[in-house]
Amino acid sequence: MTDTAPTADMPEPGPLPEGRLSGRQAFADLVRQALETAAREGWPRIVLCDADFADWPLGDRDVVASLNAWSTRGRSLQLLAREYGVLRQLHPRFVQWRVTWSHLVEAQACPAATVEELPSLLWSPVWTLQRLDTVRCTMVASRSAERRVALQEQLQQWWLKGTPAFPASTLGL
Repeated sequence: MTDTAPTADMPEPGPLPEGRLSGRQAFADLVRQALETAAREGWPRIVLCDADFADWPLGDRDVVASLNAWSTRGRSLQLLAREYGVLRQLHPRFVQWRVTWSHLVEAQACPAATVEELPSLLWSPVWTLQRLDTVRCTMVASRSAERRVALQEQLQQWWLKGTPAFPASTLGL
């Protein structure tokens, strides 16, 4: 018989926080927690947006494990960035995950956007995390429907300005 109750080593995951937060470590931890929650709760859609994803923990083993657990039929992940060179360089595990699950991932680039213009956020149908200041890493986490809709509209505007990018493979001769 196995014991699946939380232990001191494995605390039961808590609900995603809401409100103003700050700090690089807090941001990375929230991204990890959000993707773990997405897998556990079966979020159908996730949007990740950032200038280059340099500060995101996308290459961490636990993040890729959460994405693997989340990946199933009917799910979609949209990525929006100025460019993907930094992501490719810093997060090779995520790049490999993207290749494996290419049918779930759409990516757009907005190279004309400035770092300050393009929002830094994680959007889902139930919770959002938006970095208001990437230098000081201040952010707002929310379950508010109004905030989700406003951020979704903002993301859609940027998505329409973008062009397909970050292909799963490059064809060559």
